[in-house]
Amino acid sequence: MFDFPEQLSFEITEPIDKAVEWMLLNWGLLFDFIQGFVLTVFNVVEAGLNIIPWWLMILGVFVAGVKLYNWKTGAILSLMLFLIGLFGLWELMIYTLVIVIVAVLVSLLIGIPFGILMAKSDIAKRIMLPILDGMQTMPSFVYLLPAVMFFGLGKVAALIATTTYAIPPLIRLTYLGISNVDKEVIEAGKSFGSTARQMLVKIEFPQALSSIMTGVNQTTMMAMAMVVISSMIGAEGIGQEVLVAIRRMEVGKGFQSGIAIVFLAIILDRLLQGTASRLKKGSE
Repeated sequence: MFDFPEQLSFEITEPIDKAVEWMLLNWGLLFDFIQGFVLTVFNVVEAGLNIIPWWLMILGVFVAGVKLYNWKTGAILSLMLFLIGLFGLWELMIYTLVIVIVAVLVSLLIGIPFGILMAKSDIAKRIMLPILDGMQTMPSFVYLLPAVMFFGLGKVAALIATTTYAIPPLIRLTYLGISNVDKEVIEAGKSFGSTARQMLVKIEFPQALSSIMTGVNQTTMMAMAMVVISSMIGAEGIGQEVLVAIRRMEVGKGFQSGIAIVFLAIILDRLLQGTASRLKKGSE
């Protein structure tokens, strides 16, 4: 009487599995194109970061910290980056940085147009909001399965899983930023005869820029959080060191790698927050 009746059981696993098989058979060219595009962007970013000397990168973080905050913040952020090198994790840090940068770049290409679309269309908003709710509450490990199914093990699958996990905040905050632009400013633009494109590019987007930058910051932090998880499907980087430490029960190695990820996340967070703050002041 108190147990749920077994005859009412229903599963959606079989139709999902059949849909995945159908997509693999019929959408092979699309997956090949996505794989090639992501690999190209990955290789370009990796090559760009690898030609920067380590000392120049630390100096660049120091200068950026001084410009955005003060010399103390610049010194602390550059010291954190220097410590990652002292831990012997510089090359793995570069690889992690490449994954995060590419995931954020792909998120920008997809997330900002979707956010604008949601702000302009009630139908798009009604469709996208429950999808974003689902994406943000879905356990992060679930993203690994479709990525591996469609792209196999390796960095492309890791990038797709990381991007899918990290993109919702950027879409939401782009939508909120565009939606909350001052109505009087929009009316002023209309009274001067601005077209829809001019309104978006010259009025709405600049007004929403600080909100969009906050979305970029959150997307970056979520991509950093996915670094360790994506190492389970072949992504190299500091996350791989954490995974190895867990398997071998090496507490010190795991702690050192974890600290390096925290340092890298703090550096990216402070630099992006400082940039967002500057943009906000500039738009006021």
